[in-house]
Amino acid sequence: MDSDLLLTIGHHFLVFALVGILAAEVAAIRPNMNAGQIEHLGILDIAYGIVAGLVIVVGFGRVFYGAKGPDFFLANHVFWAKLGCFVLIGILSAFPTVRIIGWRRACKADPAYTVPPAEAESARRFMIVEALLILPILVFAAMMVRGYGL
Repeated sequence: MDSDLLLTIGHHFLVFALVGILAAEVAAIRPNMNAGQIEHLGILDIAYGIVAGLVIVVGFGRVFYGAKGPDFFLANHVFWAKLGCFVLIGILSAFPTVRIIGWRRACKADPAYTVPPAEAESARRFMIVEALLILPILVFAAMMVRGYGL
């Protein structure tokens, strides 16, 4: 099997895993979460960050070691729009991550701590916006493979 195929398969698996983890986070976050639920959400958020990093690493592997080569991607404005959406998702994900870290610390200080409803809803809204930004990434990916943006 060639490296381009392996990189593409890996990239697709990781992107689907990322979407699944984000969906699990959106489903898991709720007002008045207890310590166990907060710990579970924290583990999901760590997994989300790790998989997002792997998506970037394998994605850039495709850019520099894939069949189309860096000239195809780096000169393509649709690639940069796709990457820009991914970076925006990363920036938006910082808010819920910081909240989750704070909730985990609060649980360590007070095992009876529960998440205030307004904080949970605010973090959940950020996650939903992240999920919605996946849609243009899919559109940009479909456009790129067909040569748009060159």
